[in-house]
Amino acid sequence: MRLSYTKALNRALADELDADPAVCVFGEDIGAGMAGPTLGLLDRFGADRIVDTPLSEQAFTSMAIGAALAGRRPVLEFQIPSLLFLVFEQLVNQAHKFSLMTGGQASVPLTCLVPGSGSRDGWAGQHSDHPYSLFAHAGMKTVVPATPTDAYGLLRSAVRDEDPVVVFAPAGALAVRETVTWELEPIPLGRARVHRPGTDVTVVAVGHLVHDALAVAEELAPEVSVEVLDPRTLYPFDWEALAASLQRTGRLVVFDDSNRTCGFAAEVLATASEEMRLVAPPRRVTRPDGAVLPFAPALDRAVQPSREQLRQALAAVLKHP
Repeated sequence: MRLSYTKALNRALADELDADPAVCVFGEDIGAGMAGPTLGLLDRFGADRIVDTPLSEQAFTSMAIGAALAGRRPVLEFQIPSLLFLVFEQLVNQAHKFSLMTGGQASVPLTCLVPGSGSRDGWAGQHSDHPYSLFAHAGMKTVVPATPTDAYGLLRSAVRDEDPVVVFAPAGALAVRETVTWELEPIPLGRARVHRPGTDVTVVAVGHLVHDALAVAEELAPEVSVEVLDPRTLYPFDWEALAASLQRTGRLVVFDDSNRTCGFAAEVLATASEEMRLVAPPRRVTRPDGAVLPFAPALDRAVQPSREQLRQALAAVLKHP
Protein backbone atom coordinates (compact mmCIF):
# COMPACT_ATOMS: atom_id res chain seq x y z
CA MET A 1 0.00 0.00 0.00
CA ARG A 2 1.03 3.63 -0.50
CA LEU A 3 1.31 5.63 2.70
CA SER A 4 1.52 9.42 2.82
CA TYR A 5 3.42 11.28 5.54
CA THR A 6 0.28 12.90 6.95
CA LYS A 7 -1.65 9.62 6.90
CA ALA A 8 1.27 7.98 8.73
CA LEU A 9 0.92 10.52 11.55
CA ASN A 10 -2.85 9.98 11.59
CA ARG A 11 -2.45 6.22 11.76
CA ALA A 12 0.17 6.47 14.53
CA LEU A 13 -2.17 8.57 16.67
CA ALA A 14 -5.08 6.21 16.04
CA ASP A 15 -3.00 3.16 16.92
CA GLU A 16 -1.77 4.72 20.17
CA LEU A 17 -5.28 5.85 21.10
CA ASP A 18 -6.44 2.28 20.47
CA ALA A 19 -3.59 0.74 22.45
CA ASP A 20 -3.68 2.97 25.54
CA PRO A 21 -6.79 4.60 27.06
CA ALA A 22 -4.53 7.17 28.77
CA VAL A 23 -3.66 8.75 25.41
CA CYS A 24 -5.63 11.88 24.49
CA VAL A 25 -5.18 14.69 21.96
CA PHE A 26 -5.55 18.44 22.54
CA GLY A 27 -5.44 21.23 19.97
CA GLU A 28 -7.23 23.80 17.86
CA ASP A 29 -9.49 22.55 15.04
CA ILE A 30 -8.43 18.96 15.68
CA GLY A 31 -12.03 17.80 15.71
CA ALA A 32 -12.26 18.70 12.03
CA GLY A 33 -8.74 17.42 11.38
CA MET A 34 -7.76 20.71 9.75
CA ALA A 35 -4.02 19.93 9.72
CA GLY A 36 -4.48 16.29 8.70
CA PRO A 37 -3.04 14.11 11.50
CA THR A 38 -6.24 14.17 13.60
CA LEU A 39 -8.70 13.60 10.73
CA GLY A 40 -11.47 11.22 11.80
CA LEU A 41 -10.21 10.76 15.36
CA LEU A 42 -13.07 12.67 17.01
CA ASP A 43 -15.71 10.40 15.44
CA ARG A 44 -13.75 7.30 16.37
CA PHE A 45 -12.62 8.12 19.92
CA GLY A 46 -15.04 10.80 21.11
CA ALA A 47 -14.79 14.29 22.58
CA ASP A 48 -13.49 13.02 25.94
CA ARG A 49 -10.20 12.03 24.30
CA ILE A 50 -10.03 14.31 21.22
CA VAL A 51 -10.38 17.72 22.84
CA ASP A 52 -10.93 20.68 20.51
CA THR A 53 -9.51 23.53 22.58
CA PRO A 54 -10.05 27.29 22.66
CA LEU A 55 -7.54 29.50 20.86
CA SER A 56 -4.95 29.62 23.65
CA GLU A 57 -1.80 27.53 23.33
CA GLN A 58 -0.64 28.53 26.80
CA ALA A 59 -3.91 27.34 28.32
CA PHE A 60 -4.08 23.93 26.66
CA THR A 61 -0.36 23.29 27.14
CA SER A 62 -0.65 23.94 30.87
CA MET A 63 -3.76 21.77 30.97
CA ALA A 64 -1.88 18.96 29.20
CA ILE A 65 1.05 19.14 31.63
CA GLY A 66 -1.38 18.72 34.50
CA ALA A 67 -3.08 15.83 32.72
CA ALA A 68 0.29 14.15 32.14
CA LEU A 69 1.23 14.51 35.80
CA ALA A 70 -2.13 12.93 36.67
CA GLY A 71 -1.48 9.84 34.55
CA ARG A 72 -2.68 10.74 31.05
CA ARG A 73 -0.54 10.79 27.89
CA PRO A 74 -1.56 13.96 26.05
CA VAL A 75 -0.59 14.76 22.47
CA LEU A 76 -0.69 18.46 21.58
CA GLU A 77 -1.04 19.54 17.97
CA PHE A 78 0.45 22.94 17.08
CA GLN A 79 -0.66 23.94 13.59
CA ILE A 80 2.01 26.65 13.23
CA PRO A 81 5.60 26.14 14.46
CA SER A 82 5.99 29.65 15.86
CA LEU A 83 3.22 28.90 18.36
CA LEU A 84 5.85 26.89 20.23
CA PHE A 85 7.45 30.22 21.18
CA LEU A 86 4.32 31.02 23.19
CA VAL A 87 4.64 27.85 25.27
CA PHE A 88 8.42 27.56 25.49
CA GLU A 89 8.34 28.33 29.21
CA GLN A 90 5.72 25.67 29.95
CA LEU A 91 7.49 23.02 27.91
CA VAL A 92 11.14 23.69 28.77
CA ASN A 93 10.96 25.17 32.26
CA GLN A 94 8.05 23.10 33.54
CA ALA A 95 7.31 19.86 31.63
CA HIS A 96 10.93 19.09 30.81
CA LYS A 97 12.24 19.75 34.33
CA PHE A 98 9.59 18.04 36.48
CA SER A 99 11.29 14.64 36.39
CA LEU A 100 14.73 16.11 37.08
CA MET A 101 13.54 18.33 39.91
CA THR A 102 11.56 15.57 41.65
CA GLY A 103 14.29 12.93 41.42
CA GLY A 104 12.17 10.91 39.00
CA GLN A 105 9.13 10.85 41.28
CA ALA A 106 7.03 12.68 38.68
CA SER A 107 7.07 12.41 34.91
CA VAL A 108 5.39 14.34 32.12
CA PRO A 109 4.70 11.96 29.18
CA LEU A 110 3.64 14.74 26.82
CA THR A 111 4.05 14.83 23.03
CA CYS A 112 3.99 18.00 20.93
CA LEU A 113 3.27 17.40 17.24
CA VAL A 114 3.98 20.18 14.75
CA PRO A 115 2.59 19.22 11.31
CA GLY A 116 3.92 21.46 8.56
CA SER A 117 6.93 22.91 10.37
CA GLY A 118 9.26 25.10 8.32
CA SER A 119 8.39 26.93 5.13
CA ARG A 120 5.12 26.58 3.26
CA ASP A 121 4.64 28.70 0.13
CA GLY A 122 3.56 32.21 1.06
CA TRP A 123 3.24 31.61 4.82
CA ALA A 124 5.86 34.27 5.49
CA GLY A 125 7.89 35.17 8.56
CA GLN A 126 5.60 34.32 11.47
CA HIS A 127 4.51 30.92 10.14
CA SER A 128 7.67 29.43 8.63
CA ASP A 129 10.07 28.84 11.52
CA HIS A 130 11.76 25.50 12.09
CA PRO A 131 12.81 25.85 15.75
CA TYR A 132 14.00 22.31 16.46
CA SER A 133 17.45 23.59 17.49
CA LEU A 134 15.91 25.46 20.44
CA PHE A 135 14.42 22.31 21.93
CA ALA A 136 17.53 20.21 21.31
CA HIS A 137 19.55 22.99 23.00
CA ALA A 138 17.26 22.82 26.03
CA GLY A 139 17.72 19.06 26.26
CA MET A 140 14.17 18.10 25.30
CA LYS A 141 13.73 15.02 23.18
CA THR A 142 13.43 16.35 19.65
CA VAL A 143 12.37 14.35 16.59
CA VAL A 144 12.31 15.32 12.88
CA PRO A 145 11.15 12.39 10.70
CA ALA A 146 11.84 12.48 6.95
CA THR A 147 9.67 9.61 5.67
CA PRO A 148 6.17 8.26 6.32
CA THR A 149 7.43 5.08 8.02
CA ASP A 150 9.74 7.09 10.27
CA ALA A 151 6.93 9.55 11.03
CA TYR A 152 4.71 6.66 12.08
CA GLY A 153 7.31 4.79 14.12
CA LEU A 154 8.84 7.81 15.85
CA LEU A 155 5.51 9.37 16.76
CA ARG A 156 4.37 6.14 18.39
CA SER A 157 7.60 5.98 20.41
CA ALA A 158 7.22 9.64 21.37
CA VAL A 159 3.73 9.06 22.75
CA ARG A 160 4.99 6.09 24.79
CA ASP A 161 8.00 7.96 26.19
CA GLU A 162 7.97 9.02 29.84
CA ASP A 163 9.49 12.43 28.98
CA PRO A 164 8.10 15.27 26.89
CA VAL A 165 8.94 14.94 23.20
CA VAL A 166 8.58 17.48 20.37
CA VAL A 167 7.92 15.96 16.93
CA PHE A 168 8.50 18.29 13.99
CA ALA A 169 6.82 17.14 10.76
CA PRO A 170 8.49 19.25 8.04
CA ALA A 171 6.20 20.90 5.51
CA GLY A 172 8.65 19.85 2.80
CA ALA A 173 8.09 16.17 3.65
CA LEU A 174 4.30 16.12 3.93
CA ALA A 175 3.83 15.24 0.24
CA VAL A 176 6.18 12.24 0.48
CA ARG A 177 4.57 8.83 -0.09
CA GLU A 178 6.06 5.43 0.54
CA THR A 179 5.15 1.86 -0.39
CA VAL A 180 4.76 -0.06 2.88
CA THR A 181 3.36 -3.29 4.22
CA TRP A 182 0.37 -3.02 6.52
CA GLU A 183 2.40 -3.89 9.61
CA LEU A 184 4.43 -0.93 10.90
CA GLU A 185 6.40 -0.80 14.13
CA PRO A 186 7.48 1.89 16.59
CA ILE A 187 11.04 3.16 16.01
CA PRO A 188 13.21 3.81 19.08
CA LEU A 189 14.18 7.42 19.70
CA GLY A 190 17.87 8.24 19.40
CA ARG A 191 18.76 6.00 16.45
CA ALA A 192 19.96 7.43 13.15
CA ARG A 193 19.28 5.91 9.73
CA VAL A 194 21.67 5.61 6.79
CA HIS A 195 19.50 6.15 3.71
CA ARG A 196 22.37 5.73 1.29
CA PRO A 197 25.81 4.26 2.08
CA GLY A 198 28.92 5.94 0.71
CA THR A 199 32.69 6.13 1.05
CA ASP A 200 33.75 9.68 0.10
CA VAL A 201 31.67 12.09 2.20
CA THR A 202 28.91 11.99 4.82
CA VAL A 203 25.90 14.29 4.52
CA VAL A 204 23.90 14.63 7.73
CA ALA A 205 20.51 15.82 6.48
CA VAL A 206 17.58 16.84 8.69
CA GLY A 207 13.93 16.20 7.88
CA HIS A 208 12.76 16.99 4.35
CA LEU A 209 16.34 17.83 3.35
CA VAL A 210 17.06 14.09 3.40
CA HIS A 211 15.21 13.84 0.10
CA ASP A 212 17.21 16.70 -1.43
CA ALA A 213 20.44 15.12 -0.19
CA LEU A 214 19.49 11.79 -1.76
CA ALA A 215 18.74 13.52 -5.07
CA VAL A 216 22.13 15.26 -5.06
CA ALA A 217 23.88 12.04 -4.06
CA GLU A 218 22.27 10.22 -6.99
CA GLU A 219 23.21 13.04 -9.35
CA LEU A 220 26.87 12.94 -8.25
CA ALA A 221 27.07 9.14 -8.05
CA PRO A 222 29.25 8.66 -11.15
CA GLU A 223 32.04 10.76 -9.55
CA VAL A 224 31.40 10.85 -5.78
CA SER A 225 30.15 8.29 -3.25
CA VAL A 226 27.92 10.24 -0.84
CA GLU A 227 26.61 8.70 2.37
CA VAL A 228 23.32 10.23 3.53
CA LEU A 229 22.75 9.97 7.28
CA ASP A 230 19.37 10.97 8.75
CA PRO A 231 19.62 11.51 12.53
CA ARG A 232 15.82 11.28 12.89
CA THR A 233 16.17 12.21 16.57
CA LEU A 234 18.16 15.42 17.08
CA TYR A 235 18.22 15.03 20.86
CA PRO A 236 19.40 12.56 21.94
CA PHE A 237 21.64 12.41 18.87
CA ASP A 238 23.10 9.13 17.62
CA TRP A 239 26.78 10.08 17.86
CA GLU A 240 27.89 6.47 17.41
CA ALA A 241 26.23 6.32 13.99
CA LEU A 242 27.93 9.56 12.92
CA ALA A 243 31.32 8.36 14.18
CA ALA A 244 30.92 5.11 12.24
CA SER A 245 29.99 7.02 9.09
CA LEU A 246 32.96 9.39 9.39
CA GLN A 247 35.26 6.45 9.99
CA ARG A 248 34.28 5.36 6.47
CA THR A 249 34.30 8.76 4.76
CA GLY A 250 36.36 11.26 6.81
CA ARG A 251 34.42 14.19 5.33
CA LEU A 252 31.27 15.89 6.62
CA VAL A 253 28.56 18.25 5.38
CA VAL A 254 25.48 19.05 7.50
CA PHE A 255 22.30 20.03 5.65
CA ASP A 256 20.08 21.81 8.16
CA ASP A 257 16.92 23.95 7.85
CA SER A 258 17.52 25.98 11.00
CA ASN A 259 19.27 29.34 11.36
CA ARG A 260 23.05 29.33 11.22
CA THR A 261 24.11 30.86 14.54
CA CYS A 262 23.69 28.35 17.40
CA GLY A 263 21.88 26.06 14.98
CA PHE A 264 21.80 22.27 14.95
CA ALA A 265 24.47 22.03 12.25
CA ALA A 266 26.96 23.91 14.42
CA GLU A 267 26.67 21.31 17.18
CA VAL A 268 27.22 18.42 14.78
CA LEU A 269 30.27 20.08 13.24
CA ALA A 270 31.73 20.94 16.64
CA THR A 271 31.34 17.46 18.09
CA ALA A 272 32.65 15.78 14.94
CA SER A 273 35.68 18.10 14.94
CA GLU A 274 36.41 17.39 18.60
CA GLU A 275 35.88 13.65 18.71
CA MET A 276 35.75 12.02 15.28
CA ARG A 277 37.83 11.25 12.21
CA LEU A 278 37.92 14.10 9.71
CA VAL A 279 40.36 14.49 6.82
CA ALA A 280 38.95 17.83 5.64
CA PRO A 281 37.32 20.84 7.30
CA PRO A 282 33.56 20.15 7.62
CA ARG A 283 30.89 22.38 6.07
CA ARG A 284 27.28 23.26 6.85
CA VAL A 285 24.38 24.38 4.68
CA THR A 286 21.72 26.24 6.69
CA ARG A 287 19.34 29.14 6.66
CA PRO A 288 21.21 32.46 6.97
CA ASP A 289 21.88 34.15 10.31
CA GLY A 290 18.66 35.43 11.88
CA ALA A 291 16.63 34.33 8.87
CA VAL A 292 13.01 35.47 8.63
CA LEU A 293 11.33 33.93 5.61
CA PRO A 294 9.76 36.57 3.32
CA PHE A 295 6.28 36.40 1.82
CA ALA A 296 7.45 36.53 -1.82
CA PRO A 297 7.95 32.95 -3.07
CA ALA A 298 11.25 33.66 -4.82
CA LEU A 299 12.70 35.32 -1.71
CA ASP A 300 11.32 32.53 0.49
CA ARG A 301 13.18 29.91 -1.57
CA ALA A 302 16.35 32.01 -1.60
CA VAL A 303 16.55 31.90 2.21
CA GLN A 304 16.12 28.13 2.44
CA PRO A 305 18.99 25.63 2.15
CA SER A 306 19.19 24.44 -1.46
CA ARG A 307 20.55 21.57 -3.49
CA GLU A 308 22.96 23.95 -5.20
CA GLN A 309 24.38 25.05 -1.84
CA LEU A 310 24.80 21.38 -0.94
CA ARG A 311 26.66 20.72 -4.20
CA GLN A 312 29.02 23.61 -3.43
CA ALA A 313 29.65 22.40 0.11
CA LEU A 314 30.40 18.89 -1.14
CA ALA A 315 32.85 20.28 -3.69
CA ALA A 316 34.58 22.26 -0.94
CA VAL A 317 35.15 19.28 1.36
CA LEU A 318 36.12 16.99 -1.51
CA LYS A 319 38.87 19.28 -2.81
CA HIS A 320 40.99 18.32 0.19
CA PRO A 321 43.06 15.17 -0.51
